[in-house]
Amino acid sequence: MTLIFTGGGTGGHLVIALSLAQEALARGHKVIFIGSTSGQDRQWFGNSAVFEETYFLETTGVVNKKGLRKLGALWKIFKAVLASRRIMRATNADAVVSVGGFSAAPAAIASLSLRTPLFIHEQNAVTGKLNSLLRPYAKGFYSSYEEGESHCDYPVSEIYFDNARTRDAIKTVIFLGGSQGAKFINDLALESALWLNERGISIIHQCGAQEEERVRHAYHELGIDAEVYGFTNKIAQLIERSDFAVSRSGASTLWELCASRVPAFYIPYPSAAADHQYHNARYVIDHNAGWCERQGDGIAKKLKEAIQSDISLKSEALGKLIASDGAKRIIEKIEGLI
Repeated sequence: MTLIFTGGGTGGHLVIALSLAQEALARGHKVIFIGSTSGQDRQWFGNSAVFEETYFLETTGVVNKKGLRKLGALWKIFKAVLASRRIMRATNADAVVSVGGFSAAPAAIASLSLRTPLFIHEQNAVTGKLNSLLRPYAKGFYSSYEEGESHCDYPVSEIYFDNARTRDAIKTVIFLGGSQGAKFINDLALESALWLNERGISIIHQCGAQEEERVRHAYHELGIDAEVYGFTNKIAQLIERSDFAVSRSGASTLWELCASRVPAFYIPYPSAAADHQYHNARYVIDHNAGWCERQGDGIAKKLKEAIQSDISLKSEALGKLIASDGAKRIIEKIEGLI
């Protein structure tokens, strides 16, 4: 079969597209990507060794735009829909798999106009606006937060499962601010550093490139030998060495921590669309497998209480939330429905 994968804008969407495409390719299918010239799509897949063909169309997000800017964005999407229709006809596409984000709109809409089966993966606990709009017309819809036919295990790299272990004591804490870093988490780490050091707990800190110099200097001033990274592609190895995480709750990071069985203290990004990071974290909390606190004053005390608690039960509970064959199961479902 020929499967077109679409969506992106951010790494959280694109990592899903990559995981599903790699599985489809391994099963003998031809995989193609349609994304946008905006966002990170070209950065991820411009020279892809996975996709046989890649197309980057001129589109931008529509949400939060007004007046002429919104009309301009809609006009770009309309032209990209026509381009997507031409691509789908030329490649004899059997299905379109959308992973969400504004990049997904043209190819997803084009698939419906051509009556090509559309499949949607929703990465967050709150369904995005585009996915909500298209879901009634999709052949399949997959989410890790829903029960029943729609439920799927989140597609996470096997390395996180290979390195998984139950944590019963905290020797190392990892602070994760995401690829852009998070000043609030960085400041919380520095505020907690002396307390952690007094208890013999090592610190790994991914702080974002823009904050790296400031954070390194602050640890030096405190006399603490923290392991600091502005950006790194070795997150899986750093998580494997850690016993506890302090993190935002974007979907990919949340499920990678679940797969590794690392208990986490989640601090959702307060400006996330539809407050989805909070609801992502609530899914873990509702299964008694972590902590979640809103960004604000007094959070350092709550973090210390969590670190001093018994983490073993939460670590064990994390292993029950996700299985290692998420991408495989989704592609199998798609195969069965085409």
